[in-house]
Amino acid sequence: MSRKTQSKVSVRPATPDDASICGRICYDAFSTISSAHGFPCDFPGLEITTGLLSMMFSSPEFYCVVAEVDGQLMGSNVLDERSAIRGLGPITIDPSAQNLGVGRKLMQAVMDRANERGAPGIRLVQAAFHNRSLSLYASLGFTVREPLSCMQGRTLERSIPGCEVRPAEPADQNSCNVLSRRVHGFERGVELAQAIDQGTARVVERSGRVTGYTTHLAFFGHSTAETNVDLQSLIASAESFGGSGILVPSRNSVLLRWCLETGLRVVQPMTLMSAGLYNEPAGAWLPSVLF
Repeated sequence: MSRKTQSKVSVRPATPDDASICGRICYDAFSTISSAHGFPCDFPGLEITTGLLSMMFSSPEFYCVVAEVDGQLMGSNVLDERSAIRGLGPITIDPSAQNLGVGRKLMQAVMDRANERGAPGIRLVQAAFHNRSLSLYASLGFTVREPLSCMQGRTLERSIPGCEVRPAEPADQNSCNVLSRRVHGFERGVELAQAIDQGTARVVERSGRVTGYTTHLAFFGHSTAETNVDLQSLIASAESFGGSGILVPSRNSVLLRWCLETGLRVVQPMTLMSAGLYNEPAGAWLPSVLF
């Protein structure tokens, strides 16, 4: 009898005590698949994945689940509940537990949670080279919405004429949330407020009016702006990008070409997918790796 028929997969809520083992699984899963396809790992080390999952598993703003196979931890999944549209990930499965249905059960658990809480939509970002995850998400009802180029580097152009970039302040929150609703149809005010507290958020002004903001020019940060020019000014203001880089919508050819011409390089292709409500953005934007 195969292990697949012998093994029992169960899913339960994650606890902070699970973070150490799940952090190792997360790092092993990402490093294994990235190495197999010749791409750098999204996470530079085990301490990063363990710290990330420890934070998520301890926060009421994230719904976290783990999968056990015959009582042994084999994977985890996270649902970001900080906005009306939920963000999914990271989902990781121990490389030794492939083909047991672990990923599907972890996905179904967080999708059920989102549906029970009345979330109008869920989004995720997956590595475009990872055929298995694309197939899983598509089979569960997710639709490809946007090809993304993960980009890294430092722009040769350090500012854009007519645009002033400065640290975001609490007084900017209303303008930023109004902008997000106009571009995306919903706001991400909790993330913005947290980023302002942490000192990573920035806004761009033209003629004294906020025309764009970023929570962080990084893998886990998102940016929203009225135009490409506003977004370019935010990108140009950064000394560096956190994590693997920023996620540039590849169909925005004007922005993508500008990034390339000013010295940024593409690290890897990624894909934004959604289930449920999706509004085509009416402006310039960069998603986070969560969405």
